[in-house]
Amino acid sequence: MELTSKIYIAGHTGLVGSAILRHLKAKGYSNLLVRRHDELDLKNRSAVDHFFATEHPEYVFLAAARVGGILGNSTYKAEFIYENLIIAANVIDASYEHRVRKLLNLGSSCIYPRLAPQPIKEAYLLTGSLEPTNEPYAIAKIAAIKLCRYYNEQYGTNYMSGMPTNSYGINDNFNLETSHVLPALIRKLHLAKLWQQSRIEELVADLNARPIGFGYSLDEGADESSIEALMIKLGISRTALTLWGTGSPYREFIFAGDLAGACVFLMERCEAKQVGELVNIGVGQDQQIKELAFLVKKIVAYEGEVLFDSTKPDGAPRKLLDVSRLTSLGWKATTPLEEGIRKTYEWYTGKSSA
Repeated sequence: MELTSKIYIAGHTGLVGSAILRHLKAKGYSNLLVRRHDELDLKNRSAVDHFFATEHPEYVFLAAARVGGILGNSTYKAEFIYENLIIAANVIDASYEHRVRKLLNLGSSCIYPRLAPQPIKEAYLLTGSLEPTNEPYAIAKIAAIKLCRYYNEQYGTNYMSGMPTNSYGINDNFNLETSHVLPALIRKLHLAKLWQQSRIEELVADLNARPIGFGYSLDEGADESSIEALMIKLGISRTALTLWGTGSPYREFIFAGDLAGACVFLMERCEAKQVGELVNIGVGQDQQIKELAFLVKKIVAYEGEVLFDSTKPDGAPRKLLDVSRLTSLGWKATTPLEEGIRKTYEWYTGKSSA
């Protein structure tokens, strides 16, 4: 890519898309195309075609998706498969129709079998059953991978698919109904700290500043008993926070800034023939959810107990990516987990302008 190349970042308001946008700007790219959902609905094919025909992007980062954690995936199964299928189909086919030079399609490590051997190699795709709690999303993302592959084979396009591990960071989603595990931990532990320390004004400000999810909200002028009732619904008492699951599964996490760096690296330096059908993007090491919870507890400075509700689902027992293919291409993550979580928490609490 040249610094003046026309580059479209689909999903630029999300965690990954916004990180890619910041990374491109920092490197001096100046011809960047972005559209909010209210300006361009990627589920509307005629609108997508009009955008591509009018703007003629040369490079496309496909980071737009309907995303969420275990609860969101389990609750909105139809929306997760339909919306992700149609977004991918519209953007990938429009990229072909309008002669995009290169496209990077972003998926997720949930595409792999639930009980895949660890660490997970790219070759394990479609070798076993998926994790039931996110199967609809995974199927849509697998379809997008295959779309890129078969367009490359049939039409000679240059479309790559990157499969990130769990990403987190600046501009993350902290809605407790739809967020992934790490931002949910950060917010719950922050709320638990404020409640334990009776910092009611700050607590109410947090609850009103971002959606909570589950249809929960605070009425204007809510008294302390109403706030306590909401805290109980969120698993927060004055002395403890209760989290879903046993805490035993392992997960790998990549800071969104690092993920953006990997995406731009692939677009700048790699071709689809080098990358293959897909390439894993991760850090090469994982963390038990229980250990992660206590690390976030330390960073947030919460002094209560952290408990686990084993009646709630855990999801896949482990999802560690083999990143040797990406490493061989010349890229490695650089942000340690604790540093990344600190940066994210500082941003969340307004102590950082990053």
